[in-house]
Amino acid sequence: MGRTPTHNRIPMNPLIQWLIDFPEPWTHYRVLVDLLERSPSEPEVAAVRGAMVQHPLVQGLVADAGTWEERPLKRHNDASHPIYALSTLADFGINTDDPGMPDIIQLILAHQSPEGAFQTLVFIPRAFGGPDEDIWTWVACDAPTLLYALLSLGLGDDPRVKRAITHLAGLAVENGYRCAASPDLGRFKGPGKRTDPCPIANVYALKALSLVTEEKNGAAAHLATEMLLRHWEHQKENKHYLFAIGNDFRKLKYPFVWYDILHVTEVLSRFPFVHDDLRFREMVTTITSQADDKGRYTATSMYRHWKGWSFADKMKPSPWLTFQVLRILKRVGQSPQI
Repeated sequence: MGRTPTHNRIPMNPLIQWLIDFPEPWTHYRVLVDLLERSPSEPEVAAVRGAMVQHPLVQGLVADAGTWEERPLKRHNDASHPIYALSTLADFGINTDDPGMPDIIQLILAHQSPEGAFQTLVFIPRAFGGPDEDIWTWVACDAPTLLYALLSLGLGDDPRVKRAITHLAGLAVENGYRCAASPDLGRFKGPGKRTDPCPIANVYALKALSLVTEEKNGAAAHLATEMLLRHWEHQKENKHYLFAIGNDFRKLKYPFVWYDILHVTEVLSRFPFVHDDLRFREMVTTITSQADDKGRYTATSMYRHWKGWSFADKMKPSPWLTFQVLRILKRVGQSPQI
């Protein structure tokens, strides 16, 4: 299969060359596919992808993701939990046929709620309305991540995944996604007003919906994107479920675990109908203002569990973070500033 015509690509430049030359095959692969629009079936691209799959760090993520069924999720911003190894593998471009993934996928598919959401083993203390023990259940800030991973891995046609999509789309209300949870959790909710939207639930839901053609311009996507944009617009007034937009929110951070500007903007950029929204453009500018003189980006916050990855190094520019920003710019029709 031939390459996409060059007029649709970001032209090769020193910054793109740096991303490709850096010994980080997940960045190299995604640059070829997402920025240079190369086909994954091309021999060169397939070779890079093969190097990614075999890389020791990626193999470590697969091993971590394989423990997903064994370890309860005690707090949803625990970056060391296997659910985030799984979502990061999905970000990189791992698929159903890669070593170790079929078993992991079957583990997830085996835990689907009667409502349709995929379940996670969680521990919710009695003080927060939970049963004070490990149970298989779902909450709006974990189920969409599992759905996103399954969709990214290529299971969009699976009837169980389609059920989960229908359930997720149906949870949206007039102000986006609230702190929804499985009926078996009773009246459980997070630390906020029951009628308030939950910002991180909207981010997770949108990430999954962005991979579903029928939902990408649907009512749920419009409600959830507006919730996030409105939160940015009224950032000095609104603090939903303890989620604020302050200095910490503006720090560049990966993996995409919690509520921060790169995570939110990356997800919003998947929806073309927000690209011309002034609020979204302000978020993009807040990110691009953090580039160095070569157009590279360095983490300004990190998860200690991920120490050793370039995106968890606050001292050196990160190819993966830089790629993330360039992909946002490409989606909105902006060229990288070199």
